[in-house]
Amino acid sequence: MTALDDRPVSAADAAHVTTVTLKIRRYDPEVDPDANWQTFDVPVEKGDRLLDALHHVKWYQDGSLAFRRSCAHGVCGSDAMRINGVNRLACKVLIKDLATKEGQEILVEPIKGLPVEKDLIVDMEPFFEAFRSIKPFLITDGREPTRERLQSAEDRARFDDTTKCIMCAACTTSCPVYWTDESYFGPQAIVMAHRFIFDSRDEGAEERLEILNEKEGVWRCRTTFNCTDACPRGIEVTKAIQEVKRALIFRRV
Repeated sequence: MTALDDRPVSAADAAHVTTVTLKIRRYDPEVDPDANWQTFDVPVEKGDRLLDALHHVKWYQDGSLAFRRSCAHGVCGSDAMRINGVNRLACKVLIKDLATKEGQEILVEPIKGLPVEKDLIVDMEPFFEAFRSIKPFLITDGREPTRERLQSAEDRARFDDTTKCIMCAACTTSCPVYWTDESYFGPQAIVMAHRFIFDSRDEGAEERLEILNEKEGVWRCRTTFNCTDACPRGIEVTKAIQEVKRALIFRRV
């Protein structure tokens, strides 16, 4: 018997190896114009992540399976996908938390709201376009500083939560509004705007607020909290969006 890396395991270790069924939504426009479901029985060990199971499928069962991954430590955000109906990072979700009953299938799909290119890979360009539109960089006037722009711990704490974003798109593609309105900025773009709007060193707050005041900006948010639940970094996304709304109403940051 072998574990996920195909190395022999001892009889004692074998007792910890079980089999789970992955039901993956497959799509390859060069083969079939329609998406379909395909199941794979995968050997897993206690503590394995979904990413480990997907690797086993790709390396030992079907090399055509396409998905993104990079650091495998929840830092790069590459492997965001819809797992059992919820957006998660495959590298952070444990198999034991997904298949809690004998014979239970684990459903794996691409994140919603973005065009699917192949299997679990989506076209991220609309997401990045929204990100770029809010000017996600420090805006200052005058000459370049001759030393570091200092900031108090209190001022830094004001936007600390929204600096944690890893741009995985889990929040944006969990939003029901984004699924049906391709013009909506989406939660991540607003989170990134928040990070700069409330930065005491930045002088572009009014400009960003005006961008988000458009009909496809913050006012399209329906406060469903899907985005907050989906964030793998624990960012209070809905709270950040509400703070941007209040800044627009009172024009005070």
